Amino acid sequence: MDEMKERGFATITVGTDIVESKKAVEAAEKYSHVWATVGMHPVDNRTEVFDLVAYKALLMHSKVVALGECGLDYFHIQKFEGNKDAEIDRQHSLFMEQIELAAECDKPLMLHGRPDVGMDAYEDMLFILTNAKARLGDKVRGNAHFFVGDMNIAQQFNDLGFTVSFSGVITFAKMYEELVRAIPLDMMH
Repeated sequence: MDEMKERGFATITVGTDIVESKKAVEAAEKYSHVWATVGMHPVDNRTEVFDLVAYKALLMHSKVVALGECGLDYFHIQKFEGNKDAEIDRQHSLFMEQIELAAECDKPLMLHGRPDVGMDAYEDMLFILTNAKARLGDKVRGNAHFFVGDMNIAQQFNDLGFTVSFSGVITFAKMYEELVRAIPLDMMH
């Protein structure tokens, strides 16, 4: 952390459930060059019940810059033991609660989307976000991080006022070269 600060780097630490979100805020409080996101990842902790009051309190902290990771993750849905439709419904409900909270607190969303078949998770996220944006306006905004979609999906996020970002995988996975070249720089984070 000291070396990061000496070199002029800052970072955002990401909450994925209530415990990790609290840790993210604690790290942000401890270091001047660290900020945090708080939120409930769609699959990292399936037993947690979303506590609106607790997350809102964390989200209002001055060093919290976004709500997330939140979104939809269908990648392991075929391996899910239990009612797959109920799991998808759980993720949709959780995602919608977090969108509402982010809009109420005027914070952007840090989106996690992981498709299983085609672009299924992204298509569902875009449907939910489009409806939320129609109700809540420009307070529905953010970034689709670790983006693995195609140009059509990226453009739909951009049309809603969202940016996309890529992980280090773009340095060795040839499948992203055309996509990264095609996306305007102001659409990337």
